[in-house]
Amino acid sequence: MSIAAGPMWADMAAPAFLDTLRQFVAREIDPIAVETDEKDVYPTAAVRALATAGYSTIFMPPDRGGGGRDFRHALAVFEEVSYSSAGVAISLITILQAQIILHLFASDSLKDRYLPRFGTGLISSYALTEANHGSDIRSLDTKARRDGAEWVLDGEKSFITSGSAAEFFVILAETPIGVSVFAVPAEFPGVSTYKGENSATFGLRNGPHVNLVLKGVRLPEDHLIGVEGKGVRQAVTTLDYSRTMAAGVCLGIARAAFDHALAHAKSRRIFDSTVFEKQGIQWYFADMATRIDAARLLTYNAADMLDSAGDIARHSSEAKLFAASLATEVASTCVQICGAYGVMENAPYGRFLRDAKAYEIAGGSSEVLRNTIGKSLKNMDG
Repeated sequence: MSIAAGPMWADMAAPAFLDTLRQFVAREIDPIAVETDEKDVYPTAAVRALATAGYSTIFMPPDRGGGGRDFRHALAVFEEVSYSSAGVAISLITILQAQIILHLFASDSLKDRYLPRFGTGLISSYALTEANHGSDIRSLDTKARRDGAEWVLDGEKSFITSGSAAEFFVILAETPIGVSVFAVPAEFPGVSTYKGENSATFGLRNGPHVNLVLKGVRLPEDHLIGVEGKGVRQAVTTLDYSRTMAAGVCLGIARAAFDHALAHAKSRRIFDSTVFEKQGIQWYFADMATRIDAARLLTYNAADMLDSAGDIARHSSEAKLFAASLATEVASTCVQICGAYGVMENAPYGRFLRDAKAYEIAGGSSEVLRNTIGKSLKNMDG
């Protein structure tokens, strides 16, 4: 019995769509992937190009300037982009988060004003974190109050991803009723950023994280997103969507590390055979391929849940929990397989490992994700 040969990884979206996407990534992102990481710069040109090509708004309805595709195709964009550069992919995550929260909760006037701009390359940041509160967004130091027909915001956000280039921020602030969400254009008076003490990370590098200062920022009344006092639920729902895409980023990292290491192992000769011909090395690859395939099935199922309104919180958390851990494991194993070549600075494995480990923390740590999954299970019958 022969073993069929074919592509390493199954297509999880329309093949014609993926062919065009992969050509785009090779042309626009591959050439800047190393520099984006090494110099820790925001990949503005690549992000604009993704918008022009329709990839950053692919899931949005056509009447809002989007491509009208399902979330399976959106996930494929994140997987393929991160195969080349997780730094570019994390830039897309913060853009997706702004689109999602506007699409799900904003007034029609706010949607009409901002959603079409994402198709022309609007860069956004999801600014939730504060120095004194971290992942706990239930009580915030940033405050918002009404003043006639306007909102006035004061406070400071810390460690903001994509903040160094953002033209539009989604902000959580506390009003007298409770935590609420606001749309804050970067050009409004009173909005400023600076590099804080903890501005750089060792992975997922797309420009230094910044502190965002809001000093008497006046917003039109309709720049409240959704319902006043319901901001925590709106922000968490948005994270449930973006965590599936974050899992896709991890899949791209894992696949890239695997493919690079496999090519090295098949070409590198040691003693009387290639590295890959050693049984122990084949077992490494067999285990990694099995787990990557499983993670892809889990994650694309989570993407389907976004379209079918299933248990999004559980399935998105499961996907990111599994994929992030897997990416770190795969990247580390590939370093081991490649030996001295694996630890060289001009090899890609250090970048893969740093990006993967950083995503076990960013966008919902593994511990937070386990809590979310446990809460979902607690509420189920049986």
